[in-house]
Amino acid sequence: MKIYNQIPESKPSTPLLDKVNLPSDLRSFSSHELKQLADELREFLLYSVGISGGHLGSGLGVIELTVVLHYLFNTPEDNLIWDVGHQAYPHKILTGRKKNIDKVRQKDGLSPFPARAESEYDAFGVGHSSTSLGAALGMALANKDSLKNKHTVAVIGDGAMTAGMAFEALSHAGHEKPNLLFILNDNDMSISENVGGLSNYFSRIWASKLYKGIRKSGSSFLKNLPQAHHLARKVETQMKAMVAPGMIFEELGLNYIGPIDGHNIDELLEVIGNLKEFEGPQFLHIITKKGAGLNAAEDDRIGFHAISKIKPKDSNKSKTPKYQDIFSDWIVDKARLDKKLIAITPAMREGSGLVNFSKEFPDRYYDVAIAEQHAVTLAAGFACEGKKPVVAIYSTFLQRAYDQLIHDVALQNLDVTFALDRAGLVGEDGPTHSGNYDIAYLRCIPNILIMTPANECETRLMLSSAYEYKGPASVRYPRGSGPNVLVNPGLEVLEIGKANMIREGSSKVIFLNFGSLLHEAIEVSKKLDLTLIDMRFVKPLDKDILRKYLPNAELFVSLEDGSIAGGAGSSVQEFCSEENILIQSKLLGIPDIFIEHASREEMIEEVGLTARQIEESLRQLI
Repeated sequence: MKIYNQIPESKPSTPLLDKVNLPSDLRSFSSHELKQLADELREFLLYSVGISGGHLGSGLGVIELTVVLHYLFNTPEDNLIWDVGHQAYPHKILTGRKKNIDKVRQKDGLSPFPARAESEYDAFGVGHSSTSLGAALGMALANKDSLKNKHTVAVIGDGAMTAGMAFEALSHAGHEKPNLLFILNDNDMSISENVGGLSNYFSRIWASKLYKGIRKSGSSFLKNLPQAHHLARKVETQMKAMVAPGMIFEELGLNYIGPIDGHNIDELLEVIGNLKEFEGPQFLHIITKKGAGLNAAEDDRIGFHAISKIKPKDSNKSKTPKYQDIFSDWIVDKARLDKKLIAITPAMREGSGLVNFSKEFPDRYYDVAIAEQHAVTLAAGFACEGKKPVVAIYSTFLQRAYDQLIHDVALQNLDVTFALDRAGLVGEDGPTHSGNYDIAYLRCIPNILIMTPANECETRLMLSSAYEYKGPASVRYPRGSGPNVLVNPGLEVLEIGKANMIREGSSKVIFLNFGSLLHEAIEVSKKLDLTLIDMRFVKPLDKDILRKYLPNAELFVSLEDGSIAGGAGSSVQEFCSEENILIQSKLLGIPDIFIEHASREEMIEEVGLTARQIEESLRQLI
């Protein structure tokens, strides 16, 4: 493997990679050429991500595995599934998308994750964690009785293996026993002591055709002596237990192989090539380095998980705080005053802004890994014992714990605060990561408080208000920076359910803002002389202010960075129906479609929520 000290800024020479437009092109290569191809692919990935920005570390770690899988398997006829998909850029490069990889994550460019609509080589659309094993099992079972010798392979990371649904799929696979291959890409180095000559030796033996034959039929001696067969099997099991950490997978009914070096192409070719011929569910454990081949990425695996485009540094550019920074400062300040505060996150310490908290209050910090359901029920347990849990979670990931939110928290009216980061349209990561639905899926749940801050200062105020509220409460805020409103450093709270009057206009139109698009609403309301109210609360609504203004108005307009269907505007319509208020309405928000990846600004424009578009839309109505 070649090692690079920096990301190349000019296109590298890649004579072998230039010959590969589809995986079939590399299947005539020798093993030596495959190693050269891997080096070229790694350098090209560094160059292209330097242009586009995007996920880097994970892709660097699976270069050799990607090459070997497309060499050994007949993709796209064989199914190849990448869990989450952060590591799929090399896969995209080898499957006909090399010329467009520098446009990944950009509007009208390649998806940041495998997507069935984009390529027949993307067997399953991903983006959220731990779905690959279940999908692969479904595909394998669907093809179980097919006459075609169709293979199914799923690659899952050690982080994704922490989710319960991954183990549910493993357990079911062990029961059904279809022919398929699960590959655990372990880049955390947590069991590096098991990687060595003895371990690799046994791995090759267990995956060899000779060993397969002995296990399947046995010698005539073993056939005549069943006790000897059982003894041999017992010895084999004990040997595996001594040199490999895979007994849990064996007990679930899978044939565990590994761990092996995931950067050794010869070893991958031998082991995976033999596993292709095995019957039943196989589980291969490989050890890789996240960021392999780039020194800086190997040293800082978190920092190089994803990178921005390489641009000249602008020393005069001011850095405004992000919403996650507002949360970070608030939770540390609050925890210093309240020892009951507990912080919980499902593997989102850096993204959610809990780094400082985890260092200052390690005994009150819980990262439960990629286990959103457990995170919510864990918080419920803490709340039952008088603690004050704060669950820091992305809006899109809270969807994965919806039953726990209803059954374990809201039904019991437990005191849990949800800090919902990345609410609304998130930008380049696309529809799998956009937090468009939390207002709609939360507001139908009894007992819950829902707040939509318009800026940084309101975010801090609402976090304090949610924390002091006796029951489940949520504060949703978007990705990135806000309008840079000065934040009050105190821990004051808002009056629950109280809206904020921004301006009174002469028009018979009432503009109701919910959340982060207030700046656009202010601009439009001034131009059209509208009465503008920052509602702040979706649940409970400020019914007093609505009763005051809506009966004498001709039209109300609602604005939200969330789904129109079931959203905040819908709640106002329901209120008008209950109060017999006859009024026209115009609901502005995210329409009933999935918005594909682009910058957040481009997404906002695509759904018609810029100030100019809102003004044009309302002029037609007024």
